[in-house]
Amino acid sequence: MQVFMLGRMRHASLASKPCPIARTLDLVGEWWTLLIVRDALRGARRFEEFKQTGIADNILSTRLKRLTDAGILNRARYQTQPDRYEYRLTEKGRALGPVVLALRAWGKRFTKGADASHVVHRDCGGEVAVELHCEKCRCKLGRAEIAPAPQ
Repeated sequence: MQVFMLGRMRHASLASKPCPIARTLDLVGEWWTLLIVRDALRGARRFEEFKQTGIADNILSTRLKRLTDAGILNRARYQTQPDRYEYRLTEKGRALGPVVLALRAWGKRFTKGADASHVVHRDCGGEVAVELHCEKCRCKLGRAEIAPAPQ
C-alpha cells in the first residue's frame, strides 16, 4: 500500500482498492480538487481564474499537476516568456460534471448558507438535476428501488 503525505497527515493510496468510489476519491478526494473541476466546468482555464476560489498558489499548482497527470485536465502553453499554461477538461474530466452537480444538490439540501452557483437548462432556464436511472431499461429510479448487487 502506497502512503503519501498531505501537509502533516499521512494518507494511504486508495488506487488499488476493489471499490470504484475509493479509487475515484484517490484521484479527486483532496480539498480543492473538485472545486477546480467545478471551475473548469464553468470555463476557467488559467491559473489566475482558478485562484478566484481563494486557494493558495502552491496547493493550486499541486492539484493542477495531479489532475493533469490523472488525465482529467490537459495542459497547453498559451504564452512564452514567461511560459503560461491553460488547463482544459478532457472527456474524463467532463464526465465528473454529474458528480459535481450531485454534490451541489446534496449541499443545497443539507448545508446552510448562500447559493451563488446556479446551473440551468439553456433552453428553458430550469434548474438542472441529477437523477438515478436503470442503465438496462432507462427507468427513472427512487431510493427504494435500488439495492447493492449480490457479490
